[in-house]
Amino acid sequence: MTATSDRAHGAASYVHGASPDPLVGLTVGGLLENAVTKHPDNDALVVPYQGVRWSYAELGRRATEVAAGLVALGLEPGDRIGVWAPNMAEWVTLQFATARAGLILVNINPAYRLSELEYALNQVEVKALVMVPSFKSSDYITMLTELMPEMACANPGRLAAQKIPSLRWIITLGETPAPGAITYDDLKSRASDETRARVTQLAGLLQFDDPINIQFTSGTTGRPKAATLTHHNIVNNAYFTGVQMKLSHKDRMCIPVPMYHCFGMVLGTLCCVAHGATMVFASAGFDATASMDAVEAERCTVFHGVPTMFIAALESPGFKGRDLSSLRTGIIAGAPCPAELMKRIMGEMHMEQITIAYGMTETGPVSTQTSVDDPVHRRVETVGRVLPHTEIKIVDPMGRIVPRGEAGELLTRGYCVMPKYWNDPEKTAKAIDEARWIASGDVAVLDDEGYFQIVGRIKDMLIRGGENIFPREIEDFLYTHPAIEQVEVIGAPDEKYGEEVCAWIKLHEGQSVTAEEIRAFCKGQIAHFKIPRYVRFVDEFPMTITGKVQKYVMREIMAKELAEGKGE
Repeated sequence: MTATSDRAHGAASYVHGASPDPLVGLTVGGLLENAVTKHPDNDALVVPYQGVRWSYAELGRRATEVAAGLVALGLEPGDRIGVWAPNMAEWVTLQFATARAGLILVNINPAYRLSELEYALNQVEVKALVMVPSFKSSDYITMLTELMPEMACANPGRLAAQKIPSLRWIITLGETPAPGAITYDDLKSRASDETRARVTQLAGLLQFDDPINIQFTSGTTGRPKAATLTHHNIVNNAYFTGVQMKLSHKDRMCIPVPMYHCFGMVLGTLCCVAHGATMVFASAGFDATASMDAVEAERCTVFHGVPTMFIAALESPGFKGRDLSSLRTGIIAGAPCPAELMKRIMGEMHMEQITIAYGMTETGPVSTQTSVDDPVHRRVETVGRVLPHTEIKIVDPMGRIVPRGEAGELLTRGYCVMPKYWNDPEKTAKAIDEARWIASGDVAVLDDEGYFQIVGRIKDMLIRGGENIFPREIEDFLYTHPAIEQVEVIGAPDEKYGEEVCAWIKLHEGQSVTAEEIRAFCKGQIAHFKIPRYVRFVDEFPMTITGKVQKYVMREIMAKELAEGKGE
């Protein structure tokens, strides 16, 4: 449990997570070695669709072989290596192999297209790229050869592409190599006694403050920023989030969230390894039915996801007949979780000890989390308390700490804060101040017991006739309507008021409700200026690949419709 320094600072919205557990002074490679030593025969990785079931001893052996293969390519500590692939056993192996070789793992979003890929590879000067030939409707090899026609006549390791000058090696996860590339099996076969010895030597040389992972933040405007995380950032974040869930070597975690994101590779794989638990990957991309199948077959005790994943699981075919009694905990993060959804998860999915985590990629990623021991209403209504060895303050627009109970922007400081955005000192300086606080862009309230509520995004806040309105408040209320499965509230442009409240609503299957009935449901329950002026019934929402709703896309659609006279 996290203690906070509430009494020392009276009514100020500042907390510091104190804990008898010290920070973990290990690299990612060292963390795996610990698990191998303590739990060699325990299931480490289960990937049913690939026929994989590896013990920790086996995962450790495979990570060493791949690390030795990477060293054999001439890659040096500090070199950047990209992984462009969905969830699979090779991704997990590479996560630990790159760490053992001292390479900085660069997570490439499987949804990226040519311009995004070109930008990401050049921004961090990737030297090697591991990739699947294709995924879903994307033909990655065709995309790469279009971006780099020099591949056609390049020898492996000697690629010299005009558009991606840093890239030398391409490694394909499949039996057939791309032009100018080698296969993953070729990579493994290059391991030798000499390169294995080098991997062993590196274990004593690598430092936990070294950068180990680069993740591109998914901004809604401008280019993604290359958040650079150290071993210390992510190893400790993984450990302490697991402590909040009371994770142990007896737990089995179903991980449907993507590995290219912090949720998958920190709160998923690293969290499991930090506590000797089992990682289970049901499918390459999120599939609600496959996830529930895996939970049943593997008797998973832990399930992670963004709110939309839990909604999909609850609505998946045959859900009511499933035996999910093995489940007990997990993390909901990535987007606000409505209270009504939390209640369904705790009841229908048997996840009485479910936790909510809050944070951002730049904080490795979690800074607050509920605990399995928290009262139910705390786990339903808040995002928990500050994690150990972390500080949080809530400030007004002038940067002054506000009193408890007053809304302001949430800032974080501590081991979890990234050192920089790669190759971008200007954005780094803008994000992290001289005292090492990083701003979240989220509006939060801290209560007298140290629990946080996220009441909105500064950018999502809409202003109607001078009234500040946070969509989260309206969404939480609308979720109490029995016909509503999912709702997202945005601001729509209005000549008179500046903005009007607009609700996009997805109904439960078989339900039928009118816009006027929705407004009548709100009347007398929430302030008149918060009642949606526009109501749109939809079957789906514009989403990122991680399951986050793209509200900026919704706003663009509404603005266009209203400009064309299609509004009410």
